[in-house]
Amino acid sequence: MALKKAPKNNHLKVRLGKKPGKAPGRGRQPATRTPAATLARYHHGDLHSALLAAAERVLERDGLQGLTLRAAAREAGVSHAAPAHHFGDLTGLLSELAAVGFRKFNDTIAKARAADPLPQAAFDSTGEAYVRFALAHPGLFQLMFRGERLDMQRPALQEALTASFRNFAGAVGAMRHESVNTTALSLPQAADMVRAWSMVHGFALLAQHGRLNPILGRLPPGTDVIALLRAVLVSKTPFPHV
Repeated sequence: MALKKAPKNNHLKVRLGKKPGKAPGRGRQPATRTPAATLARYHHGDLHSALLAAAERVLERDGLQGLTLRAAAREAGVSHAAPAHHFGDLTGLLSELAAVGFRKFNDTIAKARAADPLPQAAFDSTGEAYVRFALAHPGLFQLMFRGERLDMQRPALQEALTASFRNFAGAVGAMRHESVNTTALSLPQAADMVRAWSMVHGFALLAQHGRLNPILGRLPPGTDVIALLRAVLVSKTPFPHV
């Protein structure tokens, strides 16, 4: 029986030809793979920190709505799978970033308190540092208080929040000339803490959103938002002068 000649395989010619641009993309490297040169820059946890730094840049530039796992990866120049590997999901990334914010915030407040030995001056400096931080890091500051977007039980965030509360309680205790047990507050202590926090936090939000501009526009030339804050702290200090 005569054997039939096998038909020519034109597809095989294309694959074996000298024009690699025509070849199917089956053998190409995935576009999302992190280049070896990029990975070489990150050692011993540096990628974790680099992703958080990239996420903070995206947050401040594009707002919370623009911060996604892919956006953070793109900003850091790594695979889009890298953030999920380190943080699990977007909530994990946001929670870790909020923890970074609180750590920076705590350092700022601690330095302000240490700069003034007198309790009244230290408290006023703390309030000023609070508002300055909010104005310098608007996206991060707002994220820190967006509880519905955060995993409040995440260890890094819990640790940073606890440190922040102790820092603030210490400032209030100094003004009251007493130590504050952060696990068992008296009602007057709690009232003073809430009063002071409401004042500086509310002022920070008003300043962030430009709602103080109509008032500032009616003040003498050169009066800025910090000068207004200082006047508020002097005139509305929630503690009796001793």
